[in-house]
Amino acid sequence: MNVLKYRPDIDCLRAFSVLAVVCFHFDISPIRSGYVGVDVFFVISGYLITGIIYAESKAARFSFRNFYARRARRILPALLVTVIATI
Repeated sequence: MNVLKYRPDIDCLRAFSVLAVVCFHFDISPIRSGYVGVDVFFVISGYLITGIIYAESKAARFSFRNFYARRARRILPALLVTVIATI
């Protein structure tokens, strides 16, 4: 269940933060600020997750079990692919 509406401006910020990290790793001069990119990405994630928790709490539907189950369903597949590819 997604309680927040799609925000194209957040996708734009995500793109800039990923671009900053990639430019940092490839030593590309104009936007070589990988640490700022990571920080921006964490702030965006925190904003979105806090919004979900707030909306569900306000509607008296929040549960830690469901929250972490959704996080696991979203994160674990990519984690497993990464671990298998690394091994």
